[in-house]
Amino acid sequence: QVQLVESGGGLVQAGGSLRLSCAASGRTFSSYHMGWFRQAPGKDREFVAGIRWIAGDTYYAGSVKGRFTISRDNARNTLYLQMNSLKPEDTAVYSCAASSWVTRIASEYAYWGQGTQVTVSS
Repeated sequence: QVQLVESGGGLVQAGGSLRLSCAASGRTFSSYHMGWFRQAPGKDREFVAGIRWIAGDTYYAGSVKGRFTISRDNARNTLYLQMNSLKPEDTAVYSCAASSWVTRIASEYAYWGQGTQVTVSS
C-alpha cells in the first residue's frame, strides 16, 4: 500500500514555474507506475503526465508536453512535476497517483494524494 502527499503548489504569474512534489510512504513505491492528474473547477479530472516504475519512460498530455517534466527518485520515495511556461489554463488542483500498470485513465489508479492547488494569474 502507498500513501501520497503532494506539496509545492501556489500562485504564480503566467510564464513562471513551479515544482510539485509527491512524497510516498511504503516500501513498495518503486514498484508502482506514477502519474499526475489535474482538475479545474467545473471540469473533469485530466491526465497530465506519467512515469513507469523504471524511471526511463515518461509520457505526457499534449497540452503540457514540452513545458512539464515528470521525474521520480525511488531512493527518496518522491515523485516530481516540474512545470515551466505556466499558463492561466494550467490552473487546477494537481494530484499524484499510483497504479500497478501504465495507464492514463484516472479510475485505474489505486492510490491518490489529497491534491495541491496551482493558480496561474494572467
